[in-house]
Formats: sequence, C-alpha cells, structure tokens
Amino acid sequence: MENPVLAEVTRGNTVESRHRGSAIVVDADGAVVFVMGDVERPVFPRSAVKAIQALPLLESGAADRYGLTEAEIALAVSSHSGEPLHAETSLTMLRKAGCEAGCLECGAHWPMNEKAARALAKAGAEPSALNNNCSGKHAGFVCLSCSLDEDPAGYVKASHPVQQAVRGALEAVTGAEHSTERMGIDGCSIPSYAVPLKALALGFARLGTGHGFGPERAKAAARIRAAAAAHPFMVAGTDRYDTRLMSLLGARAFTKTGAEGVYCAALPELGYGIALKCDDGAGRAAEVALGALIARFLPMDEATQAAFAPLREAVLTNWNGIEVGRIRAPAA
Repeated sequence: MENPVLAEVTRGNTVESRHRGSAIVVDADGAVVFVMGDVERPVFPRSAVKAIQALPLLESGAADRYGLTEAEIALAVSSHSGEPLHAETSLTMLRKAGCEAGCLECGAHWPMNEKAARALAKAGAEPSALNNNCSGKHAGFVCLSCSLDEDPAGYVKASHPVQQAVRGALEAVTGAEHSTERMGIDGCSIPSYAVPLKALALGFARLGTGHGFGPERAKAAARIRAAAAAHPFMVAGTDRYDTRLMSLLGARAFTKTGAEGVYCAALPELGYGIALKCDDGAGRAAEVALGALIARFLPMDEATQAAFAPLREAVLTNWNGIEVGRIRAPAA
C-alpha cells in the first residue's frame, strides 16, 4: 500500500506533483497523537538527530570545560549554510580544544549559501571542511574526544569512543536499537542508523520535555533547545527553513531537517514530538508537511498565524517573480 500524500505542488489551479510519505506525532510517553502512513519502516534520520548526537558533548562536561557559548552549542546541532559566521564559529570551537581545522573529518564542500560560495570563489579560495554544513557538529565531536582524553583522529568511525557515546544517546533517547545491520555512512562520514519514524518522534518528544531523562540529560536537552531558540541563524542560515521557523516561534518549537526528506520537531509546551519522511526525499515537501503539522497542533495568535503562513504553504515564483503555484499539504 502506498503512503499518503504529504504535500502537493500546484501550477495555477492544477496539482502538478505529489509527494508521498509518512508522519507521526507522539507525546513523551509514546502515545500516538496523529499518524499517517507507515511509521514502523526504518528510515535514516540523517541530520535530523544532531541535537541527540550532541547530548554527550554537554553531559560529559566537555561543553563547559571548553567554555562553549550558546551560539557554539547551537552550531553543534546545525546543518549550516557555510556562511562566514558558521565557519568562523566552527574554528573557534576547535581552537578552544587546542585543535585546528585539519582535525575535521567531515570533508569539504562549497557553502550551501550562494552568496557565501560566490564570495569564496571571488577571493580565489577553495572551500574547506569549515564550510561543510556539518562542521559545527564535527567540531563538537572533536571537543568531546579531547575532553575524554581520546585521540580525535578517526572520531567518525563507529568504533571510536565518540561515536559509541553518540550511539548510546540515540538508543536511550529514541528507545530503538541502532544496529550495525541497519547502519549506513552519512554524508559527513559518521555512522547513520535506520530506525522507525515512531521512535524518532518519541525521541523528540523526550528531547523537548526531558521526560524519562536523568537530571544531566534533561539539563543538556534544555540547554540545546535554549541555544537554538536564542541563535536560530546558527542552526541553519540565511533564509533557511529551520532558522525562519525558530526565529518566529522561539522556544515554542525546536525543528531540525535531515537529508532525503526527513524532518523532526519538538513542541515542548505540548510535550509532542514530530517525525516525518517524504518517500521521494523531497526537502521542499518535508518543510510544508512539517509546517502544516505544527500549525495544526500549536496554538498561535492571529499575528503569528499570518507570519507562519509561508512556512506551511510555500509560494512558487518564476524567474520574473510571477507567482506560478504553491507547495502545500493536501488539507491546507
């Protein structure tokens, strides 16, 4: 049986494309609030779980040992655009642990932000690992490794103590086994484990509330949410969806994109966690599907609803700036 349509793309008054997928909302006890599609099929969450992966950085005391700021903690859970402030902050984090950019094992790519990429090219420079959208997370891994008195070399390998700590946090928070049989390698070279969407939603409900966590983990989760709310630019970047949404809603929502059409969110005041996956990997569809779910459950005043509207239904324009269609959830 096919999964239902999460988002549709219109041109004029006609639906031109449809994106199928699955989505689930649960509370911190795991009770299902909303579900559509197959949420038991294991999926790779990719970057959506960076906040969970960052928990050991804070729980271990590494973040405090190196004096990481709120902005740096926000960068540690980011998929950033490689803008100058992102790259500079990643390097600052590394230097606090006595390391340099050469310690990063995430690989190099051009900044996702076009303006930043053009500026780099105009200067005759090549991109470095600092421009990688995962450099903040990796700088956090290096800090954790150094704080544990472990050699950071090879920290991306599943056998390294850093990745062992990350895997333990993922299993504890989501309640799902992260098995080697369902392990892949992420774009930034760390292990990625396929788990059911239902487990990811539960993990985000717990991340948003601290329910079921010990004191240190609950404190770490709260610090991560506060850092993202205070510095949403660091989590993504200029005109990126996560930055736009958290700039508007602040601490009321923590959202995180993952590659291949995955999105997760925590709504702390409701105690809800959200996880969804577009079958075709379309990020544009995942964004509006998430926006529709947040709008469905999170109370907003009239002004906030108006400001939120572009986050739940995206306007499509052509090269002349003429509106040609929309991306929307089918019920929108």
